[in-house]
Amino acid sequence: MAGGGGVVKGSERDDTPVLITEAEPSYDEQFAARKRKYMIMMGLRLPCLLLAGLTYQIPWLALGFVALSVPLPWAAVLIANDRPPRKSEQVNRYQREAKAIESTDRQVIDSDPRE
Repeated sequence: MAGGGGVVKGSERDDTPVLITEAEPSYDEQFAARKRKYMIMMGLRLPCLLLAGLTYQIPWLALGFVALSVPLPWAAVLIANDRPPRKSEQVNRYQREAKAIESTDRQVIDSDPRE
């Protein structure tokens, strides 16, 4: 059943345990990770500009550092606002392995019951 709620009847209810090991991180954890990525990328901008100022004698190198620092705020905002895709709403249930009572290699004698 996709979306919505509703009453679950006793015959439709599945009492097998739900596996939570693959649960996605909470919203607060996702937000903290995105904020950390943003701060790291914005923190890289200042060293790029400082290196551009220190290497002004080599114009191509200084321009490279400036060119690297220009798209950093844009990329930082894109990455910070990007949430991971939502997982499907299917519940992962524990599946117990079937144990065989007897081996499957056995001799079958097929006889005619009229004999």
